[in-house]
Amino acid sequence: MGAEDKLNNKAEELGGKVKEGAGKATDDKDLEAEGKGDQAGANLKQAGEKVKDVFKS
Repeated sequence: MGAEDKLNNKAEELGGKVKEGAGKATDDKDLEAEGKGDQAGANLKQAGEKVKDVFKS
């Protein structure tokens, strides 16, 4: 399940980058901020997965 979680986190991060880019392109600060928030959340989840990997070894 760890690999699936990692893929989902990466997809969430990429989705956040798309939202951020769309917000910048349309000058929509709310969408841009939402994209940045999505990326931050995904990065935290990825960090948690890395910690779990360390303890599995």
